[in-house]
Amino acid sequence: MVLTRKHMSRRTMLRGVGATVALPFLESMVPAGTAYAKTSAAKAAGKVRLVCIEQVHGAAGISEYGLANHLWIPEATGRKFDLSKGSLSPLEPFRNQLTVISQTDARMAEATTAPEVGGDHFRSSAVMYTHAHPKLTEGSDVMVGTSMDQLYAQRIGKETPIPSMQLTIEPVDQSGGCAYGYACVYTDTISWAAPDQPLPMIRDPRMVFEQLFGSGGSPEQRAARRATDKSILDMLTTQMQDLRRSLGPTDRQRLEQYGTNIREIESRIARIEARNSSGEARELPGAPAGVPDSFEEHVKLMFDLQVLAFSSDTTRVFSFKIGRDGSGRVYPGSGVSRGFHDSSHHGSSEERIKEFAEINKHHVSMLPYFLEKLQAAQDGEANLLDKTLILYGSPMAVGNTHNHRNCPLIVLGKGGGAVDPGVHIKAQEGTPMANVMLTLLQRLGLDDMKSFGDSTGEFSFSAPDTTVA
Repeated sequence: MVLTRKHMSRRTMLRGVGATVALPFLESMVPAGTAYAKTSAAKAAGKVRLVCIEQVHGAAGISEYGLANHLWIPEATGRKFDLSKGSLSPLEPFRNQLTVISQTDARMAEATTAPEVGGDHFRSSAVMYTHAHPKLTEGSDVMVGTSMDQLYAQRIGKETPIPSMQLTIEPVDQSGGCAYGYACVYTDTISWAAPDQPLPMIRDPRMVFEQLFGSGGSPEQRAARRATDKSILDMLTTQMQDLRRSLGPTDRQRLEQYGTNIREIESRIARIEARNSSGEARELPGAPAGVPDSFEEHVKLMFDLQVLAFSSDTTRVFSFKIGRDGSGRVYPGSGVSRGFHDSSHHGSSEERIKEFAEINKHHVSMLPYFLEKLQAAQDGEANLLDKTLILYGSPMAVGNTHNHRNCPLIVLGKGGGAVDPGVHIKAQEGTPMANVMLTLLQRLGLDDMKSFGDSTGEFSFSAPDTTVA
């Protein structure tokens, strides 16, 4: 890399043997005397980041008891909604970044023929961001639709080193058929590059880190470097020193913080690997060494990696699957000792519904950590949260009955102005969730799209100031 007093490119990278580190946005990327809005750096920084997250098995708050007690859907629509009663309460500090959307359906997850009856758990994830009906097959001839994240990535992904990344918390390494005649891939991924092209999801944070920072060489060379406790940044010492000398105080501070974040995440991954390779019994005995046994630790680490990727503009698109249909995992942090799948099949018992609502709340409680990190990361003239659109929802409504009407869905962030958050919008009964995703894609620049999945039209993001739902 040659440094001059001219402004540097937004695509400047530091390169070493087996390592490539993209830089965060720096003031030095704006030419002196040039209006920021007119620079290529501003255009790159202005691109919206998209995160598509799936919560499986619906929400306790969509059950009859849950609706009556507002365990997911706030009582009031408009801007004066109350989150205190339900599973969305952890988002109260970010209510001005929250859009609650109720009464939209994921009908493409429903059975349409007799052989499909009962197979909801094994086709729902494929529907979440495609809103197309999966072909019933256990073979390789899978067919559903192109997912929302990939439609966006295909339009803007060529502008970044990595078009998109797909992450997961649960194991998704099964092959062949799962149950009810469905191929496992339908429940293993939420990201489809084409109707017949499911994308694999990464569970191991080490793999994510090495994709982001180009930790190349052979597996043996990478293992040898990790054994020395050296960071990838230690391979770039000269370049980092040269770069610091050319920067102003603000940029130096931003670069130092970025480097600190990389080292901290790298160290956390190394500690997890060491702990899980010590020979001590694990809660997740079959998981890779880099996968934390703790759900909370795993999710936060994956969120931190996403913030790093967004900060460096390495990619602008993530899909993130935080659960797997049929999982019996227990979440101690929720205070519930019953397994996840069993909890979702609550039999309409009020006590069991409340338990499942606590699990839903625990999952939602992971989001503020991500939002805080995005809000703290400056990207040009605004923070990353203002430039990010996060969808979080489920293709099921009531896990107990495998119902797909009135599915839980929230949107976080402003998406660069794509939405005006801080509102609860209740759709007209029978509205496809696909309408929401179609309209968001159009607002993200895909304004030539006329339909998506089973959409019936555009979605109105306006709502009265306050009405009772």
